[in-house]
Amino acid sequence: MFTLYYAKGTAALPVHIALEEAGAEYELRLLDFTAKDQLQPDYLNVNPKGRVPALVTDDGILTEAPALLAYIGQTYSAANLIPSTPFGFAQAQEFNLYIAATVHVAHAHKMRGARWSDDTASHDAMRMKVAENMTGCAEFIENRYLKGPWVLGEQYSVCDPYLFLVTRWLKGDGVDESAFPNILAHRARMEARPAVQAVLKFHE
Repeated sequence: MFTLYYAKGTAALPVHIALEEAGAEYELRLLDFTAKDQLQPDYLNVNPKGRVPALVTDDGILTEAPALLAYIGQTYSAANLIPSTPFGFAQAQEFNLYIAATVHVAHAHKMRGARWSDDTASHDAMRMKVAENMTGCAEFIENRYLKGPWVLGEQYSVCDPYLFLVTRWLKGDGVDESAFPNILAHRARMEARPAVQAVLKFHE
């Protein structure tokens, strides 16, 4: 039995979907970021970073979405959520780390400028770049990373819930979604999956 700490609209969504796809037994703990639940001592004992997701396992606590997605895929190998070859797994990691290190950071400049500057005037400048930067990320994914119906081609993987998270951000980030038909088709395929439908009700 796992315990997933999550907040709505965060990178906990793909981890939740992966748990559901894998058929794992888990319980949920919702954090209200508006009430700063993530900064309360009880949660900081779970994740001193004060962020989500955090996954409590029998072996200890794991944080960072790419690590959790890899862990779930390896733990539930029968679910075929990660490629079986070292190169294929590295490709999955490449994509997920691009989402975490580049795309998520570009998105976060919209509302988390204080992470990078104490100059409040600069926060507006950061927000003004979000649409451009996220459009660039979407172009790269559309043309370089999305290899078929799923991120890795024919095989559904832990990369797909992570991309699904990003596609839910695009419109709010000022991106013209109509320019990215492959990404939109991927989002529609994700929304049709029973596991995704079961999970989304917890994140709306």
